[in-house]
Amino acid sequence: MHRNRTRLAARVNRIATALEHRGILATYELHNRVLSNRASRRRFAQQPPALDGVQQEIVTALRADGFTVVSFSDLFPDAARWAELEVEGGGFIAGTEEALAREKAGETVPELRRTSKDFVVRKNAYGVTLGLNDPWLRLATDRRLLGIANAYLGLWSKLEYVDLWYTAPRGGDAERRASQRWHRDFNDRHLLKVFIYLVDVDEGAGPFEYVPRSAPGGALGQLWPWRPMGQCYPPQADFGTRIAPEQIRTFTGQKGTMIFCNTSGFHRGGYATATPRVLATFTYCSPASLVSLTDRNFTFSPSEAVDAEALFALT
Repeated sequence: MHRNRTRLAARVNRIATALEHRGILATYELHNRVLSNRASRRRFAQQPPALDGVQQEIVTALRADGFTVVSFSDLFPDAARWAELEVEGGGFIAGTEEALAREKAGETVPELRRTSKDFVVRKNAYGVTLGLNDPWLRLATDRRLLGIANAYLGLWSKLEYVDLWYTAPRGGDAERRASQRWHRDFNDRHLLKVFIYLVDVDEGAGPFEYVPRSAPGGALGQLWPWRPMGQCYPPQADFGTRIAPEQIRTFTGQKGTMIFCNTSGFHRGGYATATPRVLATFTYCSPASLVSLTDRNFTFSPSEAVDAEALFALT
C-alpha cells in the first residue's frame, strides 16, 4: 500500500512539474514576443545607445562568436576607477580567506555566503540591498557597460545579477560539479554576462571556458538546444564526442581581464585546482526572463538620481 501511494505521489509530482514548466514556457514566450520585451525593444529603438569604437567592437564580436575579451583599461581608461575596484576586491579576498581559515579550523562561519554551488564563496549571494554607493553596482550600470548590453540584446536590458565570486582550489582529483561542467545558462534565450578577473587566472585557477557560436542562432546553437526550463547540462561524455578540443576557448588572463559572453551558449568554469579564482560578475537579461525564469539577486535602494535607462535596468 505504501509503495502504491509513493508511486502515485511521484506520478502526481511529475504531472504537476510538467504543467508548471508548460506555464513557465508560455509565460516566457508571451513576455518575449508580446509584452515585456516588445515594450523594451521599443524603448531601445527610440533611444539607442551611442557607442564609441571600443564598445562597437565588443558588440560586433559578441554577435559573431558570442564572446570577446578586453582589458578593463580598454573600456575604462581612468586608472582611479580600477584602483577603487582593486581595493574593494582585495577586501573581499582578505575577508574570505580569513573566514575560510576559521572554517578549516572547525569554526562555524555564517558570514561565508554560499549557494548550492558550495565551492564558490560570494560577496552578495541573494537577498541583498544595493545602492549606487556600491562600486560594483555603479560599474554595472555605467553607460559604458549598460550601452554594450543593450546594443547586443537589442532592447533595454535588466541587470539581473551583481556579485563577486571566490573559488577556492580543491586539487586536481576533485570531481567537476554543477557549473564546473559544460552547460547552458537557463536564464534567457539571449543574455550577456560580464566577468572581471580580480586576480591573475591561469590553468590552475579554473579559468572560464566557452564554445564559440554555441548560443541560440549560432552554428552550434541546435546542439542540445536552449529551451526555457530545458535540460541545461548535456551528457558530458557525449559532449566530448561532439565538440572538439580546438573548438573550445579557455580564458586565462591577468587581473583586469574582462570577458563578455552570451552564456546561453555552452560554457564552464571554476574548476580551481591550485590557486583561487576571484572575479566580479554581472548578468544582463531581457525583461521576459525576470517575469518568468529568474529572480534578481539584489534589491535596488535608490540613493541618488539615475537616468531612465539605468533605472529601467535596476527596477
